[in-house]
Amino acid sequence: MWDVLGDEAGRRLGRLCEPLLHDAIVAAPSNPGLERIEGRFAGDAYDLHRHDTYAIGLTLHGVQSFWYRGERRHSLPGNIIVLHPDEMHDGGAGTNEGLRYRMLYLEPALVRQSFDSRAGGLPFVTDPVFADPAMAAVLSTALDNLDKELDELLVDDVISRLTHGLVRRAGYAAGPLDKPATVQIERVRDYLEAHALRLVRSDELETVSGLDRYTLSRHFRALYATSPHRFLLMRRLKYARDMIKAGEPLAEVAAATGFADQSHLNRQFKKAFGITPGRWAVLTGAA
Repeated sequence: MWDVLGDEAGRRLGRLCEPLLHDAIVAAPSNPGLERIEGRFAGDAYDLHRHDTYAIGLTLHGVQSFWYRGERRHSLPGNIIVLHPDEMHDGGAGTNEGLRYRMLYLEPALVRQSFDSRAGGLPFVTDPVFADPAMAAVLSTALDNLDKELDELLVDDVISRLTHGLVRRAGYAAGPLDKPATVQIERVRDYLEAHALRLVRSDELETVSGLDRYTLSRHFRALYATSPHRFLLMRRLKYARDMIKAGEPLAEVAAATGFADQSHLNRQFKKAFGITPGRWAVLTGAA
């Protein structure tokens, strides 16, 4: 695997492949639209859940086992995993050897911008586990150092090269939305981002976009692989996750991020990320 990656990429991947120590999640400083983590687990890690981002990662140690699109999948060290936005999956170690992996979460909006000349829907990679030296080299660059925020120009290059890999692996051939509809839906996304911590009503989005709510919902899913409702929920949960990592009490987190109470936050957090807020706090060292 390292030979086909090239010497430098192979050395970087080699440094990542250290023995499993204990269950933990290491979350890197985030860049706009891009998050990076390392996960270490001895057994089951996550219950069924789904992201509103692409999840693109490298298995580093052990067997990475997960249920996805009706099948149990297994990834070995050096393999790449690509999970499409809004697809249900779980995850954990497939053997007693334990699991270590690094994952990059990429917002669909950045993928779309990176191949804007093609327009249309998002590239869908049918096989979620594969070997691809070119994509592995890009991931190695992006995931090598989780202690530091990535340089802005490096982020641009990583997103461009990963998008090219997704399009190539997908054999992308989706039909485009017309430009006016694309602009209208991008306006809705920006509005939801700006008002994530309050209730947003359908008539607001109709006013923002100039579309009826049903056309809006259909086009939004075509561009971002999720619904406006779920997009808004995931923005709130991202704020909540950041507050938990910073050590804020869960009751205060729930109130600050628009959830009815701590129980409501717990339910939605586990549905989205496969673990409870308390477990997230422990794994990230916040508790």
